[in-house]
Amino acid sequence: MENNDSRIRKRMKERAEGAQLPCAVAFVLAQELGVSPGVIGEYADSMEIRLTKCQLGLFGYQPEKKIVKPRETVSDELRKAIAGRLEDNRLPCREAFALAESFGVRKMEISGACETLGIKIKPCQLGAF
Repeated sequence: MENNDSRIRKRMKERAEGAQLPCAVAFVLAQELGVSPGVIGEYADSMEIRLTKCQLGLFGYQPEKKIVKPRETVSDELRKAIAGRLEDNRLPCREAFALAESFGVRKMEISGACETLGIKIKPCQLGAF
């Protein structure tokens, strides 16, 4: 873990909602603290804080675990862009975020396209999956 342990732990306790930390908040904390999202994920594990509300819709939603739904269609342009970023036949979370930004769409649009195409998104930047 990082050298600034107490600072990270304090900020995470402040931002956690009970024993839960939404994905988007974890990314904000990582930026504010100058650490990688993976570091925030490690601290969440060590502090027994559950990561919730994945920005890609893949985990942390109640009563269902995931909320992402397949898209009716996926454009050829997006299909090719996804295919070009696969690693071991999977799309890394960081690449899904980058595609959403480059296409100007919500992150769940990318995960929905992956659902349609039968492509798993892995690994998670926070280490959740």
